[in-house]
Amino acid sequence: FLEYVSGGCQINIMVAVDFTASNGTPTDRRSLHFKNPSGWNNYQQAIISVGEILEKYDSNRRFEAYGFGGQLPNGKVSHCFALNGNAQDPYVEGVQGILDAYSSSLNNVTLYGPTNFAEIIRTAHMATKRTPPGIQSYKVLLIITDGEITDMEDTVDAIVDASNAPLSIVIVGVGPADFSRMHRLDGDEQVLTSENTGRRVERDIVQFVSFRDLKNNGPLLAREVLMEIPDQLTSYYESKGVKPGRRTEVGPDWDVASMRVASFRQASSFKTPTNPNDPAGVSSLASMRPAAAAQHSMPSVREDYAAPPTVPPPPAYDSGLPPGWEEKVDPSSGRSYYVNHQVSKGYTPNLKDTP
Repeated sequence: FLEYVSGGCQINIMVAVDFTASNGTPTDRRSLHFKNPSGWNNYQQAIISVGEILEKYDSNRRFEAYGFGGQLPNGKVSHCFALNGNAQDPYVEGVQGILDAYSSSLNNVTLYGPTNFAEIIRTAHMATKRTPPGIQSYKVLLIITDGEITDMEDTVDAIVDASNAPLSIVIVGVGPADFSRMHRLDGDEQVLTSENTGRRVERDIVQFVSFRDLKNNGPLLAREVLMEIPDQLTSYYESKGVKPGRRTEVGPDWDVASMRVASFRQASSFKTPTNPNDPAGVSSLASMRPAAAAQHSMPSVREDYAAPPTVPPPPAYDSGLPPGWEEKVDPSSGRSYYVNHQVSKGYTPNLKDTP
């Protein structure tokens, strides 16, 4: 995995949010989509916590962001709609962009159903086929859902079809639902097999994470989210006989890529929390701050979307380095580097002769 990422393999994140009615009416405090004027609802918490983990490894920190199971303003029920309302350009900037687009859709899209995963998985699968020849690009699809799936066998077929593509799927379950079906999709206990065709997945590409069990333990959440992606990425390229690329020159993203690899390895090998002052690993959530309405900007939407009603905006998301990381500058070369204080003590790299 280290060799592929350092060799130029691009990791791109796609996010899909469950907009089905089983989540509860957004005006109801019991709803997982509750429009809370003074805090985050369950989906916003999951977007922040898991998005912050995955954002560090995305090549450009621009996410394709979709919703599924919602009824659009034109009355159509869609199982794959752009969260920002722009089907031609569904990309948003970072975790803050996902939060803004989610809030906009929540004000314009009616929670509906059913809860179908297959279309969004096929959308991610098709996206992997648009990579230009000669470019190593790997996609990670993050699905955030309450788990009440209604197209199980169609979803299994979609996963089987995609198991030969450069794709990993992370399913994050929110709320109190029974997630036993999600564990079947995970395939850790039994190889995922289509009941319709008898085909089996060519490789395991799904990881299920129960957010309700881990939301107060940031390090363990990171470990669960990232645990299978390195092996899934490596197994895909090795199955195709594709070797890691060679990094021949230092580009502007070199330091960021190096940090991604180091923190990915740290998170996926996590054993126990190492920060005695933050045993639950919630420092990233504690750093979030509210914002005045004037600071909040909503993404542009298509003309067929109604303007969102005047509601208190969600607090701004304050992104940064992973907990324990610090950016420093080498005085001799002027280049930035990153230090993980949880594993590095007094270490200063020599960047003068770095290739």
